[in-house]
Amino acid sequence: MSWQQAMIKLSAKRRGFHLIDREILQHLPQIKEYQVGLLHLFLQHTSASLTINENADPTVRMDLESHFNHFVPERQAYYKHDYEGDDDMPAHIKSSTLGCELTIPIKQGQLQLGTWQGIYLGEHRDHASSRCVIATLQGAKN
Repeated sequence: MSWQQAMIKLSAKRRGFHLIDREILQHLPQIKEYQVGLLHLFLQHTSASLTINENADPTVRMDLESHFNHFVPERQAYYKHDYEGDDDMPAHIKSSTLGCELTIPIKQGQLQLGTWQGIYLGEHRDHASSRCVIATLQGAKN
């Protein structure tokens, strides 16, 4: 059984949902060595999220952003936490709703995502900086 861990610094992204599979895999070439295992991703931020969803049609990402902006609107009178602007508390709520971690199975050096699945970063801030993800690989190597 082998364990490896890496810090991945994702490039800054605009507000919305972004496919990050390639960016993650680019930083983890050693994943090819795993016959069977798990990739755990942990996002070290409270105003962004990780989720898995359809990777083919970009309108899915647009619709997710529209839905969450409607579901968690900005500038609500009941928000007390707005130190960093109108998107501050809504970003925290969206992050808590979607979550900050994923676990994905590995088989024969490949992530076992479904045919139409991709890893998304949900960026919930208008002016975000880069985001850090801790990637932990666990499993049996070839």
